[in-house]
Amino acid sequence: MADKVKVLVVDDSFLMRRIISDIVNSDPHLEVVGKAKDGEEALEKIVSLNPDVVTLDINLPVKNGIDVLNDIMKVRPTKVIMLSAYTRAGASATIRALELGAVDFIAKPCGEISLGLEKLKNEIITKIKLAANVDLGKYLSAFRAAGLAVQEEEKNAGVKKLVIIGASTGGPKAILNLMKCIPGDIDAAFLIVQHMPKGFTLSFAERISWEAGIKAKEAEDGDIIDSSKAFVAPAGSHMVLSRERGLLKIRLNQDAPVNFVRPSIDVTMLSAVNIFGGQIIGVILTGMGKDGLEGARKIKEAGGKILIQDEESSVVWGMPGSVSRAGLSEGALPLSQIAEVLVKCIRGESSR
Repeated sequence: MADKVKVLVVDDSFLMRRIISDIVNSDPHLEVVGKAKDGEEALEKIVSLNPDVVTLDINLPVKNGIDVLNDIMKVRPTKVIMLSAYTRAGASATIRALELGAVDFIAKPCGEISLGLEKLKNEIITKIKLAANVDLGKYLSAFRAAGLAVQEEEKNAGVKKLVIIGASTGGPKAILNLMKCIPGDIDAAFLIVQHMPKGFTLSFAERISWEAGIKAKEAEDGDIIDSSKAFVAPAGSHMVLSRERGLLKIRLNQDAPVNFVRPSIDVTMLSAVNIFGGQIIGVILTGMGKDGLEGARKIKEAGGKILIQDEESSVVWGMPGSVSRAGLSEGALPLSQIAEVLVKCIRGESSR
């Protein structure tokens, strides 16, 4: 019993608390040690029960999940996984929660009372186990450090680059902190591939645009690539580049998943190499699996550069770790240093 991951389930619905608890308790390595119906009860039980992981619904009575998360991080920082409905408002709130320190999120497939949650049993169990292994102190300090702005230098108008950023578990917060430090006059276009469920990438792109120095949008088929702009691959579609009548355009497709995901970082990177060659900088951030490995290999072979997040600041060092082991990166960097090195690479300066 002592070595089980202790979980606190917070949801205003008795039925949802029961469903989530049954899923958690079905795994021999997890144990629900408490349940809470609102924020006040959640805070009391976090203090008294000291859970390893909290599953926290975004829509709670009196005080919503975002405010509760904020209180948790002030009173007793804890590893939190948010549960959110597939709605525009839910997606926006989820991105905000990740900024505040939530480790990950799970999208309820059928709204607030989600009887289809059983279909996500494996995802829920896996994410709780991953969250339990996160060093929360290092995780939070890494993102606080990453929030420091990179000093803007004079624009080097002669450098034109394409930056492709790929991430999965833990990626939304990492990408937001990275993009906050990119100066608005940077002479590069950004393609962002973040593994997320449908309904979340639009809000994620909007959040980047609000908080970063450059404009960002969820990519649409036919979008024209331009410098100082970022395009986020929409959930469910691969994002590739195409040169048409002298214009660089984004094309979206629903081809088969690659590395079990769509969008795939590899798909975007491989299509870009055919057009940009060595003028690509690939950035692989925290995430499970190895998506981005083959794309990084081709970028490197073409003369481009690959930056990866280091293990200490990653939630999961799967994707960047696979690139590191293949010897393809310029070196593993703390999240707080990636933006500075990336800007120097774009401007053709030494990153050392």
